[in-house]
Amino acid sequence: MVNGTIVDRLARLREVMQKVGIDYYMIPTADYHGSEYVSEYFMVRQFFSGFTGSNGTLVVWQEGAGLWTDGRYFIQAERELAGTGATLYKSGQEGVPTILEFLKSNMTKGQVLGFDGRVVGASVGLRYERELASLGVLVSYDQDLAEKIWADRPAFPCGKTFAIPAELSGRSVSEKLEDVRAVMKKEETEGFLLTKLDDLMWLFDIRGCDVECNPVALCYGYITAEQTFLFIQPEALNTEVQEHLDAAGVIIRDYKEMAMFLNSEVSQGCRVLVDPEHCNYALYKKVQERTEAVDRKNPTELLKAVKNSVELKNMEKVYLLDSLAVTRFIYWLKKNVGKMEITELTAAEYLDGLRRQIPGFLDLSFPTIAGYRENAAMMHYSATPDSYAALAPEGMLLVDSGGQYMGGTTDVTRTIVLGPVSQEIKKHYTAVASGMLQLAGARWLYGCTGRNLDILARGPLWDLGVDYKCGTGHGIGYILNVHEGPHSIRWKYTEGAGETVLEAGMCVSDEPGVYVEGRYGIRIENILTVKNGEKNQDGQFMYFDVLTYVPIDLEAIDVQYMTESQRRLLNEYHGRVYEKLAPFLQGEELEWLKNVTNPI
Repeated sequence: MVNGTIVDRLARLREVMQKVGIDYYMIPTADYHGSEYVSEYFMVRQFFSGFTGSNGTLVVWQEGAGLWTDGRYFIQAERELAGTGATLYKSGQEGVPTILEFLKSNMTKGQVLGFDGRVVGASVGLRYERELASLGVLVSYDQDLAEKIWADRPAFPCGKTFAIPAELSGRSVSEKLEDVRAVMKKEETEGFLLTKLDDLMWLFDIRGCDVECNPVALCYGYITAEQTFLFIQPEALNTEVQEHLDAAGVIIRDYKEMAMFLNSEVSQGCRVLVDPEHCNYALYKKVQERTEAVDRKNPTELLKAVKNSVELKNMEKVYLLDSLAVTRFIYWLKKNVGKMEITELTAAEYLDGLRRQIPGFLDLSFPTIAGYRENAAMMHYSATPDSYAALAPEGMLLVDSGGQYMGGTTDVTRTIVLGPVSQEIKKHYTAVASGMLQLAGARWLYGCTGRNLDILARGPLWDLGVDYKCGTGHGIGYILNVHEGPHSIRWKYTEGAGETVLEAGMCVSDEPGVYVEGRYGIRIENILTVKNGEKNQDGQFMYFDVLTYVPIDLEAIDVQYMTESQRRLLNEYHGRVYEKLAPFLQGEELEWLKNVTNPI
């Protein structure tokens, strides 16, 4: 069945491309700051393809179109691209070209690749520019062609900001700026251009609402040895935030003046620290026009990732209350499924409602994912009022959810048994739980990255000849983005990709899974904090402490598939869950918690 709306939009885009002399047009999923999630104004790729996933790049040419996305979205993308005429390219799969490989194979001398340079990362744009130039292909990066077609495009985002008080941040803006300037001095740079939104929010101790579920405001920062500039939309500020920034000596400029500032107020020829992985291509080219761009990682990213003692203490409090809400949700769900009408949508709404009752609640950290049976096989499935499943006392419901609070950002996944499940499911579920617990129980010498530890989570599944097409863990923000770098836990070596040592104070997710298309999905996720352990003649040992305390569903655990060590880890975890949550429960809820955390 043809998707007439998307087909028409692509046809209009091709007409505009022909008029402006562009042969291939690339549309990523990004805003001007490389954000993982974007506001509706920047959902250009979705507008032209119909694909609603959070990651993907559309390439359009006169004879066709292609959508590149990762393994989290293969099933979803196939469904949503049906009838559009666009081809799905499954990134990372054997025989599937990258976008650059595709362009190099199909574009010819004199042709033009176009994209909006404000939504393409500098590292990507520079690589395309360099490699396509060798073929005689030109790059045009100064046009947003959606402006000529998307008549009812949503307004440019501009929400109000608020300040984070000292009792929540743990360190002042001035102290953080001192740390940043120390790195600038070490790198012998006179300026630092910062464009990454969560880093900017952390550095200036402010938060906003310009991206759904991410408490960030669109802005830029420029720092010298003596001055600090924040480029932000004036309408986003109030008196409280203005006074907060004034107290830190921050000079406020209009968001739209960033490029002009680089042109006229930055000393010609000075060395400017800029991260090409996070700065957009258009702005990076602007830096290159008058200064020397010093390509380095944003120092703020690592500084932000290592939580201070105040942040960690607040996160522990928030995670306990958040875990309690999820546990109460599981109790409610198991008690009522089959007795009242419950759907994926109403189940998510019930859990969201429990979170909203927690003191300091700000927002969800991402829209709650509730996938029943085969829907759970899509890692980032999203039920809608037009498409959802009703729950029954059979099979499993996967729920991935989290909240934003004044005191932390949460993320937790549980796959909940609603009724009879197959032996195959139990085998896979037990392997997922075992892997999650093994990683949480890791001990290692300082210097390891997440790639050293991934096998602990993936091993029980690899033993079965099963894998999941995503990483095992991502960093977690503090009243910020639910996905945060620079650290991660993943197995695959990628040439040129950076790795980050796991430092005490970092928080990271632990979420192995199994996804069987058309049948079921399983994911179990806890959040962990990196801690310093024993230090002896062999070095500094490290370990994880757990932030999440939610029962793992014993109805899908089959001990015949577990080692004694794995059983011990499960029983120890459930002992801590009961110890943490029991003081908040009573009556039937408390009795239920005792039963579902009993040793096996």
